[in-house]
Amino acid sequence: MARLTAGVGCSHVPAIGIAMDQGITEQPYWVPAFEGFEFSRKWMKDNKPDVIFLVYNDHCTAFDASCIPTFALGCAAEYHPADEGWGPRPVPVVKGHQRLSSHIAQSVILDEFDLTIMNEMEVDHGLTVPMSIMFGEIAQDDDWPCLVVPLCVNVVQYPPPTGNRCFQLGKAIRRAIDSYDEDLNVMIFGTGGMSHQLQAERAGLINADWDKRFLDMMTEDPIAASQITHEEYLRETGSEGIEMVMWHVMRGALNDKVTEVHRHYHVPASNTAVGHIILENHE
Repeated sequence: MARLTAGVGCSHVPAIGIAMDQGITEQPYWVPAFEGFEFSRKWMKDNKPDVIFLVYNDHCTAFDASCIPTFALGCAAEYHPADEGWGPRPVPVVKGHQRLSSHIAQSVILDEFDLTIMNEMEVDHGLTVPMSIMFGEIAQDDDWPCLVVPLCVNVVQYPPPTGNRCFQLGKAIRRAIDSYDEDLNVMIFGTGGMSHQLQAERAGLINADWDKRFLDMMTEDPIAASQITHEEYLRETGSEGIEMVMWHVMRGALNDKVTEVHRHYHVPASNTAVGHIILENHE
């Protein structure tokens, strides 16, 4: 049977991808940010999954204002990097695991969670930056080390799902993975955040104390974390901090007790903070 072995929480700051693509990660500005991922990349090599279930949000590439699903599950064979205005990132095409995607879609929908099924979908930096962070530079003509099942969550148009809804969805995804009849090592990524605001009077807001408490709660008290309201995210973490609800899908899919094996928090990276955590499931 498939087994869910670990969860990864990670910011998907687009400037991180640009720094990697332009080969400037050794510049003084970027060195502290990337040093925090040296352990993560070694850990990924030592614990390489067969499949990553990757929770992220689209940034008006696959979807626009005409159609914004709350939860969209990728069920395609592959997902091409999207052109976000300056050309697609020079990274490999993301290969899907269609059979597992279809199984998760059936299990989760019959578990009474409504999903939009995407048989075609381009993916933007929300998905490709966490892959690059965890695996390092990979040539465009090569393959990513594992397959991916993407789940796109709406956090760009009000109302986004609550943290609790995401947490409960994570539990349903876990039930789906546990019932899959192939021996697979599956990891789940929750991406986005941390605190940041891109516009208006509070543009540039970073609330490091709140962010670090959130990381603590991911390990120690995920149920309390799932009860954080939209209003608190907006007040304490800025208009874009709501992306952190996607971490709850990851945490909900894990066991109640987990082992935190790594954490990284750095300010600044572009106009936000970099937050990162690796949680291993207890047997």
